[in-house]
Amino acid sequence: MWDDLSESTTETAGPIVEFSCCGVRIDALSPELARAELSTSTYGEPRAVHLCNAYTLSLALKDPAYRDALNASDLNLADGQPVAFVGRRLGHRHMRSSVRGPSLMQDLLKGGQETGLRHYFYGSTTEVCEQLDRVIARKFAAAKVVGIEAPPFRTLSEAEVDSLVERIHDAKPDIVWVGLGTPRQDIFVHDFRERLGTTLVAIGAGFDYLAGTKRMAPASLQRVGLEWAFRLVSEPRRLWRRYLVGNAVFLRGALHDLATATRGTHR
Repeated sequence: MWDDLSESTTETAGPIVEFSCCGVRIDALSPELARAELSTSTYGEPRAVHLCNAYTLSLALKDPAYRDALNASDLNLADGQPVAFVGRRLGHRHMRSSVRGPSLMQDLLKGGQETGLRHYFYGSTTEVCEQLDRVIARKFAAAKVVGIEAPPFRTLSEAEVDSLVERIHDAKPDIVWVGLGTPRQDIFVHDFRERLGTTLVAIGAGFDYLAGTKRMAPASLQRVGLEWAFRLVSEPRRLWRRYLVGNAVFLRGALHDLATATRGTHR
């Protein structure tokens, strides 16, 4: 359904264009352009970056405050072939594939070895973070990791917030990868962008995939937009509502966007 990539396109850098999906602004960047954009991240220049997939956008349809937080970001990237498909149907033919969070993170770890890009990882569990640290040291030996920590599974106290801000400022990361789960990670990125003063990226399960604590869907399923089905089969009790209900809500919103755009072109 989503794999309509037969048309040849030429990708060029330039001003970032955008489209709306489920009421959320999506920046029409391919994986290559997203990687190039984030490779320029520098401590002291705050940016909020979200990976917007079908579940993210289904939540935004139902929660105006969450939708406003996403729309206040600096970059919203199309995470998942269904979102990229909407972009292509709205004329952004260079979006030949989605911007997958785990791939983006690994690409920047790899490319940043030469440029000195400084990374901080905030999220998941202590066990995952320890494994993540070992994997990065093995696979990206020259990557500059200036912090890895797992926060408590509760709201931080004011003292804990102040301590986190101090640690981030002392470490001076160019990118803070935030893996707290949706929508918590997106709210964190929105709330802490200015206070931490650097690029914050809501990365979802990227920590688990790189650490090897969760299996990634085969590339063949990723290409046709069925990664969600693989995850559903892997964790049915935890994810059934997210994908079966969330996907239906997203599909309804996406079809509305496409129909509205089509009507607009015929006026």
